[in-house]
Amino acid sequence: MSVRVRFAPSPTGYLHIGGARTALYSYLYARATGGKFILRIEDTDQERSKREYEESQIADLKWVGLDYDEGPDKDGGFGPYRQSERLDIYKKYAWDLIEQGKAYPCFLTQEELDELTAKAEAEKIPHHAYHGKYRDYSLDEAKKRIEAGEEHAIRFKNPGKKWSFTDLVRGEVTFPEDMVGDFVIIRSSGLPVYNFCCVIDDHLMKISHVIRAEEHLNNTVRQLMVYEAIGASVPEFAHCSLLVGEDRQKLSKRHGATSVSQYKEEFYLPQALINYLCLLGWSHPEEKDIFNINELGETFDLNRFSKSPAMYDIKKLNFFNEQHLRALPVEEQVSWFEKVIPTDSSYFKQTQEWRNTFATLFVDKIQLVAEITEKLPLIFDSSVSEDEDYKEALSWETTPAIAKYLEGELNALSTQSPAPEKVEEWMDYLKKELKIKGKPLFMGTRAVLTGQNHGPDLKVLVSLTPKEILLERCKKALS
Repeated sequence: MSVRVRFAPSPTGYLHIGGARTALYSYLYARATGGKFILRIEDTDQERSKREYEESQIADLKWVGLDYDEGPDKDGGFGPYRQSERLDIYKKYAWDLIEQGKAYPCFLTQEELDELTAKAEAEKIPHHAYHGKYRDYSLDEAKKRIEAGEEHAIRFKNPGKKWSFTDLVRGEVTFPEDMVGDFVIIRSSGLPVYNFCCVIDDHLMKISHVIRAEEHLNNTVRQLMVYEAIGASVPEFAHCSLLVGEDRQKLSKRHGATSVSQYKEEFYLPQALINYLCLLGWSHPEEKDIFNINELGETFDLNRFSKSPAMYDIKKLNFFNEQHLRALPVEEQVSWFEKVIPTDSSYFKQTQEWRNTFATLFVDKIQLVAEITEKLPLIFDSSVSEDEDYKEALSWETTPAIAKYLEGELNALSTQSPAPEKVEEWMDYLKKELKIKGKPLFMGTRAVLTGQNHGPDLKVLVSLTPKEILLERCKKALS
């Protein structure tokens, strides 16, 4: 069987990370099986759907590396790929069902529906028990009322039986006979409902597997009915585990950023985000955590999904980002850092070699790209620490001698910054000639030259720092 999977977002907002995870699993399965990954836009909610959201979602999919084989801008012969452009198709299928006695026009007004719902609640029975008023209504009479312009919806006739299917994640799933009543498939506005049009689309687009979130599980019963009614084969379903926050509640904005665009704006690495999302409900057969999703190949299959809710942990995502950032070639690290460093920073006056050294020095000290800006003052700001450890280092009797010697050496320096070898020479001199050793030597020298009591490799840090900044720090150590 040729594998065809789809991701079908609604363009009513930005791409949610849960949606990105669903898209990812579909993409990976298509790539693992040599199948097709299709993007379909479910935009029948005309009040909330916006083209700007569609464009944003497509841009975010591409940003995380999930390019599709077919979609609104890539016709694969199964289009249109926007549901708003397929309304005649849904209408035809709905009327075919009516003619076959499997659906019917319903003339219940909103006021009548409200009254019936209230009555059902008072009698403590399911709301749908009263919605079948026009189930056996004469079709000829119904057509006359429709021709006269009377507002109506189209309801599907529940055939009244139990429904079961085998989910690739949850195993055998059975729905009770009375779980739903005669449900609407075409609204009075003429627009189709989700559970109807997605079945028609999946059938006509020859979708073989539907991979989606657990919250869609209960929709499946209605969809199974429609598949049977139109004589279509049912795709394989895989309902992925729910994404939850640290409080074990469904992931929402209260847990932090939930849209892909927010992570893009905060300069997370897309490969880190998508790597982390991959493991929220699926496990690598080699128990790897950090990997390139495009190297999974046939390793990705649908047998390694977990039923348990997956906890979204921003701290763990940051760790993944850190690992992917460190693995980048230095040129790419520099490119990422330059996205966040202020354009008026002295950083941009430095050579490419300097920038590469800067990236190499600090990349192991951060998790997020934006944190690199916190390292700039270590080089371009002469202010010093207020920590007690720093003040203690300045109070040692050997530190003034270190500061006096280094001030003289810096004044005599002919370059803009000392080379690492020069810093090493100074340390040797302080050790051999001034007899300063151990902690007083290393911490005293760091305090004088960096204004801090801790930090990265001293020789490299000092070699990146302008001479005038080093001199100002020496003066502060002597004051």
